[in-house]
This record gives sequence, structure tokens and C-alpha cells, in this order.
Amino acid sequence: MPNTPIPIGSNRQLLLDRRLIDELQDARQVLHQPMRRNAAVRIDHPWEEGGLAYAVLFKDGDRFRAWYRCIPHADNNKTDRACTAYVESSDGITWHKPELGLIDFQGSTANNLVIDDPDLVNFSPFLDPQAPEQERYKGIGRRGAIYTATSPDGFHWRKNPEPVQTEGPFDSHNIAFRDPWTGQYIMYTRGIRSDGELGHGATCAFKEGVRWIRRATSDDFVHWSPLEAIDTGDAPLEHMYTNSCVPYERSPGLYLMFPSRFVNSRSPTPDWPYPGVNDGVLMSSHDGLHFDRLFPEAFVRPGPDPGNWHDRSVYIMRGLLHTGPAELSLYMTEHWRMPTSCIRRLTMRLDGFASVQAPYRGGQFTTKPLIFSGDQLRLNMSTSAAGSIRVEVQDENGKPFPGLSLADSPELFQDQTDLAVQWESGAEVGPLAGRPVRLRFVMYDADLYALRFCRREE
Repeated sequence: MPNTPIPIGSNRQLLLDRRLIDELQDARQVLHQPMRRNAAVRIDHPWEEGGLAYAVLFKDGDRFRAWYRCIPHADNNKTDRACTAYVESSDGITWHKPELGLIDFQGSTANNLVIDDPDLVNFSPFLDPQAPEQERYKGIGRRGAIYTATSPDGFHWRKNPEPVQTEGPFDSHNIAFRDPWTGQYIMYTRGIRSDGELGHGATCAFKEGVRWIRRATSDDFVHWSPLEAIDTGDAPLEHMYTNSCVPYERSPGLYLMFPSRFVNSRSPTPDWPYPGVNDGVLMSSHDGLHFDRLFPEAFVRPGPDPGNWHDRSVYIMRGLLHTGPAELSLYMTEHWRMPTSCIRRLTMRLDGFASVQAPYRGGQFTTKPLIFSGDQLRLNMSTSAAGSIRVEVQDENGKPFPGLSLADSPELFQDQTDLAVQWESGAEVGPLAGRPVRLRFVMYDADLYALRFCRREE
């Protein structure tokens, strides 16, 4: 039923879909693009001269760690001979390539290579904190099938000899992780889809369909469910070259996906031998299978750099790193097939992928009925100097609660990622915990990115 209350507990809610929103009036939902920053990893060794791509990055103890694909020859179209290399960082900004002494390259092990196995190309590792020490790190790679591997330290990998998925295609960055909410292992791989309306510039040029994304689950990392195509509702079909899916742990139950959209029919550089151009898009899900595409526009555009206006040159990597008090860092590859190929850092505000935005003249929105826990409402919000946000708490029929009406709300005018709301009447939301409520936001020249209820001491 449309007015069935949505249980949100004390989980942070990002406003990047319409799940919580009942009515928008003179306001709109807006996608926000990240800012390009420094080149985090560049080609500076012979084993990387074919290009850098497909990084996986995560926080591990007191350091950031990353594994990336490098091709140790100039022909970057022969990815079957790609290797996996390793970098680490104390801040997510400056990255160091340690000499690991593990893999021989041209007679020397003085390099940062960790895997040289044709069955584990495009390797995607993850940390599994619940696993036994010898299998604390896990990962998947591909050749004609998907293979798994385990490691005690992220450096020394043991491949399991039998593939776990054999129904291809898998020629992409297939990724895996342990779901922090269900405890299952999740795998997202390449797939094919042909049953829908095509988007701008897309043609059924990949095995009579478009490149798509499939999902499988496992309870033990050994036995996997059959691969199943993700669902994006009635969104147009486009070539989704990668997926880079992550569980967004600041909002339990939310999955974010950053596919590289491949527009295969376009080639803005006439003398470039490979057709197509890429950008990055954003999709979200609350079950890991059905993904929302409220924003079909690009999350990351190629930009003014001509080196990004050819095939496969905008790939968002797998990983979101908390690199500042209010900053997230993402990473993308640039300049594929060029000597200047690199992994570049991008930044954005915490939870700042999208917002409900009101203009100077004002706008408002009301949520569907929610059931929360806690005794305080907090907002991730930004206003101009002249802008503001006011909040009203209503019952499920839209009647304001005494002391929590719009007239009792102060004008909030700040830029904060976790601002507590206090009503001038002194009324509290705690007594309403467990009961259906609606929130009404009246906004002027302002953005609201996320909200959460929590206990005051949190």
C-alpha cells in the first residue's frame, strides 16, 4: 500500500531516490558530480606501460590499500596478460608502490606486483573480517570463467583451482564482497541484456544486446547461486561496461553502483582506431538486485580533457574512502590506451551524491510515513547565506504535532553534514519513536542530502 509506513530505525537516509519522498513542490532532486583532484597512481614502471585500470580500494586498519590492473607491455588490447599490482596510502591522497619481492618481472622481483596468473585477470579483492586468518582476504578474477582466491595478508594469494561461474561473458571488472548486512558473499559480473528500449547512442552491438550486469550470492564463497541480471525498471538500456558496486556503510541497507556507460556508436576522435566513448553513472539499490536510475545523466563526464574522449577512458574504480572530516574520495581511470593513463582521485561531500534542492524563491517536500527510533533528528544540509531549511513533524495524515510545527521550527542556515534539529518550543521527537510520522521540509536556496534519527549522545 502506498501509505504503509517505512521503517527506517536510526539509519541514515540518503535522498538519491524517491523511496521516502511523497510530494515535491517547487523543489527537485539533483545529482551532484564529484570534483577531479590529483592523479593518485601514474605509469612509472615498465610493468605498467600498457595502462592502469580496475582498482579496488578500501581502508584496512590504519592505512588505505589498493590493488589495480597493470599491463606489462605496450599492447593494452591484450588484457589476458595483465597483472595485479599493489599500492598503499596513509591518507588516500598520496599513494606509495612498495617493493614486495613476490613476482619476477624481467629477472627482478623489485616491484609491487602481487598476481601474475591468467586465471585471475582483472582481480577484485576484499577484506573478510569474519573469516579465518588464512582466508582474511578474498577475491575473484577471470579468464573464460570466474575463479576465486584467498590470502592471509593481501599479498600471498592461493587460487582455488575450480571456477565458480562458467556462463560468460566475463570480460570486465567483475567484483565481489561480503555483504555487511546479510553476511552473504555477493558477486557482480558482466552480462548481456536485449529486452528493452535503447538509450541515446546505444546499439545492440554486444552479442546482439548491450553489456549488462549480473549478480550471484554465496554463503561460503564456494557454492554460488546462478547469475541473475540486475533490474533497473523502465530505464533505457545502455552498455554498462563495469559496475564498481559498494555497500554504502554510512546508510545500512544501501548499495551504490558506478557503472561506466559505454556509448558504442560514437567516436569523436576520427583517427582513433577503437569506437565508443565512456562516462560514469550512478545507480542505487536497497536489495542489491533492483537498482534505481532516477538520474540517467552522467555522474562523471569525460570533461574538457581530449584524452578522455575515446573508448574506455572513464572508469570509476571500486571503493569509497573517507579522506577528510566531510570528504569522500572516489577514484577513476583516465586516458586508457595512452602513455598518460592514470588513476585519478575525485572528491565529494559525505552522502553528497544527490539532494533535494530548493531555489531562492522556495520549495518544499513531504516524506511518506516513517517509523524511526531515537530522540533527535539530524540533517546533512547546505544553504546559501540567504537560504534556510525549516522542518515540521506531522502525523501520518499530515497534521503537525504540537510544538513540532513549521511555526515552531527555526530557520536553519548552515553547511553541516550532521546538524541536530531543535524546535523553538522545546518539544522533542523522542516520544514519537515507533509511531508513523511524516517530515515536511520548507526550503529556500538550500540542499538536503540526507537525514537520520538517532539518540542524542551518538
